[in-house]
Amino acid sequence: MRRYRPPQIPASEITSESAYFGRRDILRMAAAGGLAMATPSLGFAASELAALEAKPGGYDPGEDLTPEESVTTYNNFYEFGTGKGDPAARSGDFNPRPWSIMIDGLVNNPGEVGLEEMLAFELEERTYRMRCVEAWSMVIPWIGFPLSTLLARAEPLGSAKYVAFETIVRAQEMPGQRGPFQPLPWPYVEGLRLDEAMHPLTIMSVGLYGKVLPNQNGAPVRLVVPWKYGFKGIKSVVRITLTEEEPPTSWNLQAPNEYGFYANVNPEVDHPRWSQASENRIGGGGFFGSNQRPTLMFNGYGDEVASLYGGMDLKVKF
Repeated sequence: MRRYRPPQIPASEITSESAYFGRRDILRMAAAGGLAMATPSLGFAASELAALEAKPGGYDPGEDLTPEESVTTYNNFYEFGTGKGDPAARSGDFNPRPWSIMIDGLVNNPGEVGLEEMLAFELEERTYRMRCVEAWSMVIPWIGFPLSTLLARAEPLGSAKYVAFETIVRAQEMPGQRGPFQPLPWPYVEGLRLDEAMHPLTIMSVGLYGKVLPNQNGAPVRLVVPWKYGFKGIKSVVRITLTEEEPPTSWNLQAPNEYGFYANVNPEVDHPRWSQASENRIGGGGFFGSNQRPTLMFNGYGDEVASLYGGMDLKVKF
């Protein structure tokens, strides 16, 4: 298998937000003009998704929300392709029902948890900042439940120290998983320390903007850890395993000098190929402009999570 090499400059520089959305406008104008175009297997538009009720979760940074269209059409989900528009354009064939997550490893009560059971948990709407490792960011109103609720059901053993996550492999429905050129080995895997997984800020999301989670954003259930770079938010999760040892993670395996296990948002630790001191807030700069702003330590959640890393050298454990 040929190995994918990460781009030599950040994707935010390869395709700027303004250029990306300008390209979308051009495509719309072409469609309006009746030009013949290939019909991709489109993901779900916001108007097609079912509403999802949730109580206010009490988390809101007080910043403008990123437009829903930007959140659902500009993101990374390599199982559907490496372009920012690929998840929305190529996820229409993905079927997220029925669904369950297997929880196993160092637990007293292993087993599968169905999506219906998860949707019966008390759902909360929480607005979190999302900081991509590529130096762009969003503000997203997620709907979900604390990951600790799911883990408590499985009753972790005292020897459990880490939590490993695994994404589904379904090449017939996920075009990024098939063909001779694969961006990553599959399944995509991620991990957290158990105390990070049990932290109140860590949630499993089943929706956004008051609706069920669209395919392109990780349907039907994904991880959200707001103080870490976005690639830690593994999508379409099918397995959670409690372990004693630090589990492997996909991007750390791919480029260990660039993507650490912890991946905490840290403006003082640059990516080897670009600065992490600032970020471009998607959706806030207009058609030609940008909305550059300083990046906050732990993405602005330091008061809640800095104590998790007391005594650690965050330049070594990045």
